Amino acid sequence: MRYIIIVIFLIFVTGCTNSGLFNSFNTSSVDRTKRLREADILNNRGVEAYHRGDYKLAISLYKKSLTIKKRLLGDRDLSVATTYNNLGLAYKKRGDFTKALSYISTSLKVREKVLGKKDTLTAESYNNLGTLYATIGKVQKAIQYTQKSIDIKGKIIKNEKIATAVGYNNLAVLYEEVGEYNRALDNYFKALKIDEEIFGERHTVTQNSYKNIALLYYTMGKYQEAQKYAKLAQNVEAGIKLEPILIEER
Repeated sequence: MRYIIIVIFLIFVTGCTNSGLFNSFNTSSVDRTKRLREADILNNRGVEAYHRGDYKLAISLYKKSLTIKKRLLGDRDLSVATTYNNLGLAYKKRGDFTKALSYISTSLKVREKVLGKKDTLTAESYNNLGTLYATIGKVQKAIQYTQKSIDIKGKIIKNEKIATAVGYNNLAVLYEEVGEYNRALDNYFKALKIDEEIFGERHTVTQNSYKNIALLYYTMGKYQEAQKYAKLAQNVEAGIKLEPILIEER
């Protein structure tokens, strides 16, 4: 009996739509939503100005967006952190490194508090600080923050690869259930390639992949291939023993 591991990814997405800017703040939820939408528009216009190289305009738009967001969301919101980060990058482009450091550091503090130190957005802030410190000649600090960013990204990529391998394994099991053995085998090998890369040959996860392939080859009547992968399953707990195939000579 094989068990399919179901991996569920929860993706949190923040929306951005259009609205007009109102001059007064009130507590109605409708008005609040409109103001936040306008803050998003201002931020996005700031991004457009940034990419055009108009950093002065970008800063002006970001600040207007930040004023609305801070009034409605407070200082410890991820959307606020994004605009802090954008302001820091714009000030860096203008050569105002003191303000750039202040805004990017503030963004990092919010992201660390809300998301922790292992999230991709936190890694973004570490990277931005690293490049900023490199620009102002503080190489050791640049190395410190850049390494933090790399470590986080590496772990994220590793986890994504592991989840992909689980998906390939699940698909292989399903194809095997309906008798599409070649497709099942193809997906088992895709899972195995990732398992060997991430875990190595002796890890239980990889050993189980060898076992799955050996059993499927055995089912398909490909006994030499089955024996080959059975031998690779060297781990005692994950290892399997196949009955010898006796072919009667005629």
